[in-house]
Amino acid sequence: MSAGKAVIGQSGGPTAVINRSLVGFIKEAVNHDFDEILGAKHGLAGMLGEDFVDLSNLSESQLYGMGKTPAAALGSVRQKPTDSDIEKLISIFEKQNIRNFFYIGGNDSAETANLVSEGAKNIGYEMKAFHIPKTIDNDLRETDHCPGYGSAARFVAHAFQGDDADNRSLGGIKINVLMGRHAGWLTAASTLGKSTEEDGPHLVYVPEKTFNIDTFLKEVKEVYDALGRCVIAISEGVHNEDGEYFLQTYADQTGSGLAGKTDSHGNIQLSGSGALGDTLTNIVSEYIEGARVRADTFGYLQRSFIADISQVDAEEAERVGQHAVIASKELDSGSVILKRQFSEKYHCDVEVVDLHKVAKHTKDMPEEFLDGTKPYVTNDFFEYAMPLTGGIEPKTQIFV
Repeated sequence: MSAGKAVIGQSGGPTAVINRSLVGFIKEAVNHDFDEILGAKHGLAGMLGEDFVDLSNLSESQLYGMGKTPAAALGSVRQKPTDSDIEKLISIFEKQNIRNFFYIGGNDSAETANLVSEGAKNIGYEMKAFHIPKTIDNDLRETDHCPGYGSAARFVAHAFQGDDADNRSLGGIKINVLMGRHAGWLTAASTLGKSTEEDGPHLVYVPEKTFNIDTFLKEVKEVYDALGRCVIAISEGVHNEDGEYFLQTYADQTGSGLAGKTDSHGNIQLSGSGALGDTLTNIVSEYIEGARVRADTFGYLQRSFIADISQVDAEEAERVGQHAVIASKELDSGSVILKRQFSEKYHCDVEVVDLHKVAKHTKDMPEEFLDGTKPYVTNDFFEYAMPLTGGIEPKTQIFV
């Protein structure tokens, strides 16, 4: 039996380097004995609609341009396959002789790859299924970190440097909302550009810690009273002790209807608006009379800012795409991971783990990365995250 065709799709929120994984996959796949290399437009949706593009004969210039482009070159999707979807998908694969399934994405995408793999086994169709990691949230289990995070963290750190200088110029309170539904990795990256204790962000709020609005207000006022200003980094997914998102509970209490929509994986919509920032701005303004309070939601810029990518991140993104093809020569399924080697110079090996270990689950920031006495991070986090960014440019001199 021939190796059959290979199909690859991209899923979930894109990143600045997701296409480097696609390029790594293509470069390795053309040297494999696949009958054909297909790209599915918009991931699972394209596979179910048989909307494919041939990736077998792309030129070096096309691959180079693709690798320099942010967001998903094939188009992305947020879709969890139903049992009937899997039956239809396997039927299409059988008709097309697609025996190799590759999916670039986060934990929901790993779950999709696992569902397809298990579905094929149940139906009795021989095929291989591999998940290629990507997410700026950096919350996949098993891997040291996720391709896409280093570039997003670099952008966030540099953005906070500039925003902090702006805040120094005029004073007041600045609230920046960052992506992070379950984990605060990206919000924590806001600290990586700090040079002194007085540099912002001064307060960092992540989903790993319970968020209490009264405590939050007191902490903001304490910094504001001491410095005449306060820069805050807060994750969109901050929640109360019962695990209920602050934005959701506030909407329920006030009847504002700020949150409530869910996607096919059951996730409540938190991104896509400035609701959390606007809500906190109003609350803080009422609590600290006369303070100048502003908010920004970083949103999708965090995952698509190509002008400031981490070269470390880009190179690793390509390596994981390449390794998925290499692994498929000997294994039937798996999720590619990065495993940090503890040596003088930063380096990660690339390995493969069972799909079910990564599928759907998320990874929180460990306790040693979070300050136990205040809303902030520890030096252990700096040592972990800084190499992934490729280094953060130092701040220029200011006098206020």
